[in-house]
Amino acid sequence: MLHGIGGGHVAFAPQVETLAAAGYRAVAWDMPGYGHSAPIEPYTFKGLAQSCIDLIDALRCEHVVLLGHSMGGMVAQEVVARRPERVSRLVLCGTSAAFGKRTDGRNADAWAKQFVAQRTAPLDAGQSMAEVAQKLVPQMVGPGSLPEGVRLAEHCMAGVPAATYRRALDCLVTFDRQAALGGIGVPTLLVGGEFDRVAAPAVMKQMAAAIPRARYAELPGIGHLMNLEAPDEFDALLLDFLSEPASDRSRDTH
Repeated sequence: MLHGIGGGHVAFAPQVETLAAAGYRAVAWDMPGYGHSAPIEPYTFKGLAQSCIDLIDALRCEHVVLLGHSMGGMVAQEVVARRPERVSRLVLCGTSAAFGKRTDGRNADAWAKQFVAQRTAPLDAGQSMAEVAQKLVPQMVGPGSLPEGVRLAEHCMAGVPAATYRRALDCLVTFDRQAALGGIGVPTLLVGGEFDRVAAPAVMKQMAAAIPRARYAELPGIGHLMNLEAPDEFDALLLDFLSEPASDRSRDTH
């Protein structure tokens, strides 16, 4: 389980518990620079994907189910593009195939710079990551979110080192794996939140349409932090997907 830019391994606490209880070996990582994981240099998607592959090797797994949320979903796409034989199934939540890239081919560098500037402005003004989290997390969730989940999301983001957050933002806006979607050959579940303004449902549906063996599911009343906002509903989708035969062809659910 690969967390987003404001996360950490604790962001998947509900899923680790549910999956372990169901008999799965459940592993949630701290991305390089998060928690006890050492940062990498340079901080790129290539490096993050290699760190993930190194972890798969260290766990002595031939292949794994990769679940990625937001930026973690981008790392998951990078892993499956580089080492497809190491991934048996893919779950992509609140993520996209590119960041800051316009589908009409026009340059989006200015937009990307503006995005990074907006996200780092509070830090530049002397605010702590805890203060950033208290403001940002409530803007990312939907009206049906579980209050305890929102608090856990704030706790996770508050613990992210500011230097790591800045480097992850700079990395985030470089991502573009749109051309690789058609090559994803494993069963794939995409999970969207009705009120997700970071990775809109329309974007997730487009991704699902581009991946040969994908299906899309949407959580009503939920925003960007779906696995914490609606853990029971999210976990039910996940367990259902994991129990499906690998040969089950794509089907669409809403």
